[in-house]
Amino acid sequence: MSGEHWKQRPEGGGRFAFRLIGFIARRGGRSIARLTLYPIVAYFLIVRGPERRASRDYLTRVLDRPPRLLDIARHIHTFAATILDRLYMLSGRMAPFDVRVGGLDKLEPYLDRGQGVLLFGSHLGSFEALRVLSRSRPGLKLRVVFDRGHNPALTEMLDALDPQIARTVIDAGQDGPSIVFAIKQATDEGAIVALLVDRAAPHEPHTTASFLGAPAEFPSAPWLIAAALKVPVVLAFGLYRGGARYDLVFETFSEGVAIERHNRPAILAALVQRYAERLQAQARSAPYNWFNFYDFWHADDADQALHVDPGADARRRVAARRSGY
Repeated sequence: MSGEHWKQRPEGGGRFAFRLIGFIARRGGRSIARLTLYPIVAYFLIVRGPERRASRDYLTRVLDRPPRLLDIARHIHTFAATILDRLYMLSGRMAPFDVRVGGLDKLEPYLDRGQGVLLFGSHLGSFEALRVLSRSRPGLKLRVVFDRGHNPALTEMLDALDPQIARTVIDAGQDGPSIVFAIKQATDEGAIVALLVDRAAPHEPHTTASFLGAPAEFPSAPWLIAAALKVPVVLAFGLYRGGARYDLVFETFSEGVAIERHNRPAILAALVQRYAERLQAQARSAPYNWFNFYDFWHADDADQALHVDPGADARRRVAARRSGY
């Protein structure tokens, strides 16, 4: 996995696997569909080495001990269970789930006055648990910033479940100005705009913060967007607790992010570090909910650097001089 980023990882299973699971979920019900999770776990344990190693690295940090194979299997099973539950949540079938909401009072004042809000989420748990809000507030405007080009098989299946939800997606695969314009338009209309802010894409501007004991890269753009739009920022975590239970937790992060141009790096670093600390606290409360199955801390890159041939650079320079470059 050295040098390989999450955007370069192929989908596990492809369209056939997702369609098969979707068919079983619709025809057999959730209890029957959950039986398909076990071969999925076996597949990832046996075939998908990079994801297995990423799981081991993360669990070592969050559990403060070397994980057992059973821990890795539980981690993958938790991920697969939340993906399956997305099928039901996105098709409006929330009845089977016990979703317990905490901190909604942090969000309600903005909703009551129709003010746009940026809702910062993460790949910790299930963001689809937010759908429970639509039951209590049918007129709620919720837009989700999502890269439709990543995991296209899963995106295609989820779109088929509810085309209306698909139309509310702000495609993160667009150019930057288009994304910012779409987010501004939505918040001006009083919408909640949800973004996942814990994963930096390749070559995307990022800010480094300490997370689970080591430096990690977080995207800078969400914080710059929040500062430009001057809207409140609320954190959201949809933590899967097993069975059919989810805890949906809201935390007020800022009434409005302010980033002064002359002191931008320091302010960004402080904001991202504060966010990383809140993410870390939630990850420790639900350690098997972290779904970034790639080399998040670039441990493989660091290991490769330690084993690089110390004379390689010198030989490359000599070769370049000889070739005239």
